[in-house]
Amino acid sequence: MSDINELAEKRLKSRIRKIKKCNKSDEEKEKFFSQLGTSFEIFFPPTKKSDTVSDSIMIWVTPEGKVLDAEYSYEEPEEEQYTSLPLTEKDLKPFLEALSDLKLELDDS
Repeated sequence: MSDINELAEKRLKSRIRKIKKCNKSDEEKEKFFSQLGTSFEIFFPPTKKSDTVSDSIMIWVTPEGKVLDAEYSYEEPEEEQYTSLPLTEKDLKPFLEALSDLKLELDDS
């Protein structure tokens, strides 16, 4: 049986080849990204009051960048307690406003 790292490396190389193909062809790019939604998680830094608490927001979006769903997660690892709450549009708006100028780039430093 193959090592999980080998399998992951093969899959990553396959994904990179596919993305390179998409970068060369608008038709391939449109076909690929029409199937691709994404999600990302924002981890909040610990506070002075609660450095043992972990909380975050998870946002799922369509290929066009439209939010499908969002939730707030709260965890107390020492107590082994976890919960998540759906975010309403009203609750989500301040976060989307804060992220409106977000652009993904490689760090040149």
